[in-house]
Amino acid sequence: MSAAMRSRTPDRLCAEAVELARAAAEEAALPGMVGEHVEVAAEGDRVVTHFFACQEPGYRGWRWAVTVARASRAKAVTLDEAVLLPGPDALLAPEWVPWSERLRPGDMGPGDLLPTEADDLRLEPGFSGEDAPPPSSVLADEATAGRRLADLADAEDAELTGPSGEAASAAEPAATTERGRITAVAEELGMRRARVLSRYGLHAAADRWDELYGPKTPMAQAAPASCASCGFLVPLAGSLRQAFGVCANEFGPADGHVVSLGFGCGGHSEAAVMPKPLRPAAPVIDETLVDPLPLRPDRGGGSVEPDAPAEELGHS
Repeated sequence: MSAAMRSRTPDRLCAEAVELARAAAEEAALPGMVGEHVEVAAEGDRVVTHFFACQEPGYRGWRWAVTVARASRAKAVTLDEAVLLPGPDALLAPEWVPWSERLRPGDMGPGDLLPTEADDLRLEPGFSGEDAPPPSSVLADEATAGRRLADLADAEDAELTGPSGEAASAAEPAATTERGRITAVAEELGMRRARVLSRYGLHAAADRWDELYGPKTPMAQAAPASCASCGFLVPLAGSLRQAFGVCANEFGPADGHVVSLGFGCGGHSEAAVMPKPLRPAAPVIDETLVDPLPLRPDRGGGSVEPDAPAEELGHS
């Protein structure tokens, strides 16, 4: 709605049709949810919109907008529409974000499914013997095509074995294909996966783990040594072995988590033993020195030998 439209003077008859507009708003809203008349605005020639405050909980700042109009040279005002619209200070819901962008680590619960896109950069086709995806892959264009691939793979694998399940003898016709042999070996080695981690996905995971449990964290900065020399570290397999492992110290802050070899904590297996509390030294008695006893003053002005101990005088 342009500013020029709003700057027009509302039609007098349409502007006076407040009760008609209120009745339409009350018919569209719940009972008692239409508040006071807020304003009237001209939408065009003999077209006016009346705004009423909305009293419904959760719709703060919203207004019922009822548009009325009349024909040229006609005095009867008719109703066009009644809708609920947000006002200038209305409480609005945040902009909608797709679930794939809202999802955060830890959001998934038991029974939740997280589908991955066919062009997910974190994944790449696995070792299946040819460029076509395996039947269980989400990269298959159609379910029927996937079933055909599954039947073909089963037939090729069956050609490698005899009727009794044993390996086919050399006398039997060698009708196996190259893909069948590769598929059978991949299945036996556990390598027949639809997709595997791509180089991008590997680097993204490494950056994420290094940020959580890496050498730049405050815990690692205050640690006595790094995880590379800790006995509780279980190294990962593959290329990640050079930089990451899993902490197996149940008392450590990263127990069960992937940690960088540069990470560290106070639970290091070779951490220094805490010093024992200091104890006061035992008293030392020096029997080679004798403290001099004070002389007893003589009444005649001289001095005499010191008083004998009380034990010698028989005093109790």
